[in-house]
Amino acid sequence: MPKNAPNARVCRDCDGFASAKVTLGGRDRRGHLCTITTHCPACHGTGTAPARRPRLTDWAVAA
Repeated sequence: MPKNAPNARVCRDCDGFASAKVTLGGRDRRGHLCTITTHCPACHGTGTAPARRPRLTDWAVAA
């Protein structure tokens, strides 16, 4: 991985593999597998998660 790459948060639900091809179990008339593309419902196919808001603790002062 390049050193200048941004540190993006990986989606915890799909582990960065946001899209997948799923076979429907059959073949068409030409012999090709029937597939559909599915996307991760948590990250909507991006593979990254938004940054979390910092959690307030007893030591942090809320302004």
